[in-house]
Amino acid sequence: MDIRPVAYVIGLLVVALGVTMLVPMMFDLFTGEGEWASFLQISLITMVLGAATALACANGTRGAMNLQQIFLLTAGVWIGLPLFGALPFIIGATQASFTDAMFESVSGMTTTGATVFSGLDDLPAGIILWRAILQWLGGLGIVIVAMLFLPVMKVGGMQFFRSEGFDTLGKILPRAMDISAALIRIYVGMTVVCMLTFSAMGMTGFDALAHSLTAISTGGFSSHDASFGAFAGPLEYACVFFMLAATLPFIRYVQMLHGHYAPIWHDRQVRTYLRWNLYATVAIVIYDVWANRAPVLPSFRETMFNVVSAFSGTGFTSVDLSQWDAFPLLILIIVGLIGGCTSSTGCSVKVFRYLILFEAIRVQIRRLRSPNAVISVRYEGKVVDRDVMNSVILFFTMFMLTFGVLVVLLSMTGLDVRASITAAWTSIANVGPVFGGGVAPSGALTDFPDATKWIMIFGMLVGRLELLTVFVLFMPRFWMR
Repeated sequence: MDIRPVAYVIGLLVVALGVTMLVPMMFDLFTGEGEWASFLQISLITMVLGAATALACANGTRGAMNLQQIFLLTAGVWIGLPLFGALPFIIGATQASFTDAMFESVSGMTTTGATVFSGLDDLPAGIILWRAILQWLGGLGIVIVAMLFLPVMKVGGMQFFRSEGFDTLGKILPRAMDISAALIRIYVGMTVVCMLTFSAMGMTGFDALAHSLTAISTGGFSSHDASFGAFAGPLEYACVFFMLAATLPFIRYVQMLHGHYAPIWHDRQVRTYLRWNLYATVAIVIYDVWANRAPVLPSFRETMFNVVSAFSGTGFTSVDLSQWDAFPLLILIIVGLIGGCTSSTGCSVKVFRYLILFEAIRVQIRRLRSPNAVISVRYEGKVVDRDVMNSVILFFTMFMLTFGVLVVLLSMTGLDVRASITAAWTSIANVGPVFGGGVAPSGALTDFPDATKWIMIFGMLVGRLELLTVFVLFMPRFWMR
């Protein structure tokens, strides 16, 4: 297989990443931080290496990529870019080890939000901003991958939306580049609106910038050890709105951009996702009021924020979740394993796949009651073909198997049972928080063994890339096609 087209694209993206490093460099230069020189050095190294790779492979870019190259490119971007994204953590103020720097970079690019850094309040502004930029870029990248690549790759039932991104829009957006351009405009617009809202409601300009980048990407990196607990109050409601908005299907925003508002209100995923968020919130509030005699309104605000944060995979916290009772924590873990809508910055399994699974179970029960009846699995009036069903079932199987294997491997590194389960959960579902022994009071995983961190890095990557996108690369038959 010719890897030059893949290396060419990755090289160009590395150059773009190097250019992006100039943003925190200029921020540090403007604020008088001494880290600007490190960012400039790393930026130049990154751009030179990326440009050299692209130039060396430019002669192999004729024609469209085949399926193997698309798979390799998708995995290569999320493996290659974090290598360069980790450099500011190694050379900069944090002076992190390679393992810690890679963990932070992968957690950023995959929008997981787990961190190995504590003392965030004292870190240079450039480092804090770079962490937020990594998540913002990762969120944008995964939306484009989910809209344009996964349907073609037939990963996890996403081929069901192959026509959704193109045919449904008819003559409005006939080309993939047009869709990408529309997505970028929407993503940037949402980020700006979020930043202005946060700023108007009391955040400093820097905090508003950092948290808007990580809220819209549903990443969860914060500029404070207390995470969103530093902004308890009305700002939590504002953040809930933007976390929800970022986990709705972006294809609906593209349609709204062109004057078609009805589809988002009739989207079954959207209605179900919002309803399930409400159900989980109400269940925990009722428990909190009944078991702990908590006041209703503060409990509702706190619960809604943390439920939506876990459901969307953002990972912000406004309280110490490790102090919650078993029932609320169980609800958080369940919603984290559901995730947001397809074609969004949300992560985990996605609401669409659960709806297909539940519909398949319902149809099977009806067939048992009426063996001669002809009943098809349908989603929003359309028949779900066998190819999509098989892909969804395979995804569920691989997800649960991988989750179980991660739990076992993590426990073998010395983590207790609670930490092993939640570390596997936060990795494969890209949620963020971890509970159990070895977790710092700030939620940082600084004291976790290096082996644990590398296992979590693998879990974050395969979870963000929908599992099969990575696992298929290890199959010899795939490369012989």
